[in-house]
Amino acid sequence: MFERPQAGARALLVHLDLQAESEREDLSEFVDLARSAGADPVVTVRGSRRTPEAKYFVGSGKAEEIRELVKSEEIELVLINHAISPAQERNIEKLVECRVLDRTGLILDIFAQRARTHEGKLQVELAQLSHLSTRLVRGWTHLERQKGGIGLRGPGETQLETDRQLLGARIKQLKKRLAKVRQQREESRKGRVRADIPTVSLVGYTNAGKSTLFNRLCEKQAVYVADQLFATLDPTLRRIELPSQEPIILADTVGFIRHLPHDLVESFRSTLTETREADLLLHVIDAGDEERQLKIEQVNDVLNEIGADMVPQIEIYNKIDTVEDLEPHINLSVGGGRERIYLSAVSGEGIDLLLTRLSERFVPSCQRISLKLPPHTGKLRARLFSVAEVLNDDVDEQGNILLEVEINSHELSRLQSDSEFSSYLPDSESENLEL
Repeated sequence: MFERPQAGARALLVHLDLQAESEREDLSEFVDLARSAGADPVVTVRGSRRTPEAKYFVGSGKAEEIRELVKSEEIELVLINHAISPAQERNIEKLVECRVLDRTGLILDIFAQRARTHEGKLQVELAQLSHLSTRLVRGWTHLERQKGGIGLRGPGETQLETDRQLLGARIKQLKKRLAKVRQQREESRKGRVRADIPTVSLVGYTNAGKSTLFNRLCEKQAVYVADQLFATLDPTLRRIELPSQEPIILADTVGFIRHLPHDLVESFRSTLTETREADLLLHVIDAGDEERQLKIEQVNDVLNEIGADMVPQIEIYNKIDTVEDLEPHINLSVGGGRERIYLSAVSGEGIDLLLTRLSERFVPSCQRISLKLPPHTGKLRARLFSVAEVLNDDVDEQGNILLEVEINSHELSRLQSDSEFSSYLPDSESENLEL
C-alpha cells in the first residue's frame, strides 16, 4: 500500500539548516539514506531558516527554485531531509508535480525493502500505515473535498472516509497478528531465562559494524553485511560458546539513527524487547567517525525511549583498522564511566579481548553436590566426569556410586532437562540427592 520510489529515480535533495539544534539534520547522512533507498541524488538544494515556513516548509523563493530544478534536471523524486506535515508535503507536490518524500517516509521505505521475516514485514507495514493515515488527503486532490455537513459532502469526502475505515481495520488486524508474534517471542525468551543463558545484544548507530562483529563472534556469515544504512532490519539470535565454555545468546538488532521515526520505534517495540531484556549491551561505535560522540548520545536516547537505559553497557569502538596508531586495548570503567574495548571486526584485532572480557563477566555460578547413584547409572557418572569437577568418587558395599562434584549452573540445568538423568539429580532447590 505504501508508495515507493523506483530504483534509480533521479532525486533532488532539500536540506535546511534550522536554528533549533533539536531540528537539525545531517546532510551527508541523508545522502546515504537516499542511496540506500535506491535513489540517485542528482542535485541538492540548501537553505537556512530560523523556523520552517508553514506552506512549503522552505520559503516561497526556495520552493520556486526547487520547481525550476525539477523541470530542468528531469527530477522524478524530491526528498526532504526533515519530517514535514501532510499539508506541506501536499503543497510541494502540487507545486513541483512529482513525488515528494520526507525523511520519515524515506526511512520507512528503506525498512520496507530490508524486511525479510514475517514479523519484520508486519512491523514495517504497521509503521507505514500509521504514517500514511495522516496523508490520505493527498490522494484525492482531484476530487471535490468539503469539510462535511448536509449538502456539502463531495465524492472525495466519501472516498476518504472509506479509506480511513480500511486503514483502521488493517492496522487493527496487524496489531492483533503482532501480539501473537510477541507472545511467541516472549515464550522463547522465558525458555532462555529458565535455562539461565545470558543474552548479549549488539546495539549502535546504523552502519557502525554491528553485523560484521556479529558474524565474527559467530565465526560464520550469520547475517547480511553491507556498507549501507539499515543493512540489518530483522533481529538475529545465535548461541555461542565463550572461551570459558559458558554459553550466551548473541542478538544482532536494527541500527538506530537520529530522529528515528516514532511509528517505527512503536512498531518495532516487540523486536526491541531483545535489547530491553538483555543482560548486557555491546554498544558498537565507529572509532573513526568524527561525530561519534553525538551518535553515542542519540543511541542512548533511543535506548532510554525503549526502557533499555538501565541495562549494563560496554562500548565497543569498532573499525580501529581505519584509524592511524590505534591498537586493540581495553579501557576499564573509571569514575562511573563505561568500559571501552577497541577492536576491528573486519580484521579480527581485539576480538580475543572482547571474548575474554565476556567470559570474565559471565563466570558461571557453581555449586557442590553429593550424589548416591545406583550401579546402573554409569552413563550419568561418565557425563559428570566430562562436564563437572569430580571431587570424590567412591562405591559403597551395595555397589552404589558415591560422587561429590562441583558443577556450574548451566551444565546442571542441561542434565536436569535430560529425562534420562533428571530423576537422579537434585532439583534447583536441593543441594544433595541420595537414591
